[in-house]
Amino acid sequence: ALTPTAAAAARPGRPALRNAATAKAGGEVRHLTLYAENLPGGQLGYGLKPGKAAIPGPLLEMTEGDTLHIELVNLADVTLSLHPHGVDYEFGSDGSPLSRSTVAPGERRTYTWRTHEPGRRADGTWNPGSAGYWHYHDHAVGTVHGTAGVRKGLYGPLIVRRAGDVLPDKQFTIVFNDMTVNNRAADDPYDITAKIGERVEFVSITHGEYYHTFHLHGHRWADNRTGLLAGPDDHTPVIDNKITGPADSFGFQVIAGEGVGAGAWMYHCHVQSHADMGMAGLFLVTEEDGSLPDHDPGHGH
Repeated sequence: ALTPTAAAAARPGRPALRNAATAKAGGEVRHLTLYAENLPGGQLGYGLKPGKAAIPGPLLEMTEGDTLHIELVNLADVTLSLHPHGVDYEFGSDGSPLSRSTVAPGERRTYTWRTHEPGRRADGTWNPGSAGYWHYHDHAVGTVHGTAGVRKGLYGPLIVRRAGDVLPDKQFTIVFNDMTVNNRAADDPYDITAKIGERVEFVSITHGEYYHTFHLHGHRWADNRTGLLAGPDDHTPVIDNKITGPADSFGFQVIAGEGVGAGAWMYHCHVQSHADMGMAGLFLVTEEDGSLPDHDPGHGH
């Protein structure tokens, strides 16, 4: 027999509960090639294949204990680089002009990122490990800080899992960069879609000159590393709005439409003038058959 919670979830039009997939133990050594390219409108982007660069760049995932060797191939017309947040790397993989680890047009360079599990240090203090929602970006275009590279789109998400972390059904990256979302114009919003009941992972990154808030209508998450509560005794604050500033990144998972149903749920910066300037989009949660409740398609944009 189903529990009351499972029975409610399994009623017509709602998917039955199922055990979530989890991350396996780390320890792998992987290699990938990343391409940097010029994009229309003077922008720049990273991609996993030539001609496939996008803004933001591809989502890269690791598990604590993994090592990732990334060969960056520069197909653009400016010297650029790759700099990560949250992982371990030697000076030669810093991606800054200071470390002489940039890549000239037509050249390539391999960067090595490592991760580690949490544990006790020799002095008795605690090392928290590498797990988290992080990001990577250029650190060379325009200035030694990569200011022009970041503004033009050379950035992307990096997730480091811990063994046993819950895995999502869908993933979306939302980057607040100055007054844009993913470097898109206000009349070209970044709308995302999931079916009701799907586990959806959001990665939020902020770049540029301004502080923002990330707000999602109809859904909430725990303000911790995973965005999930560990159980009934976990008293982590549950939020639906978070302040975020330049180089901040965080992530969380929600069940699409949980407790609220299908709908065109807005996400936006809650600094009112920023939202009015176009820092908004829609989280479209459809019914199982793909249908969506009636809504004003222009609202929120």
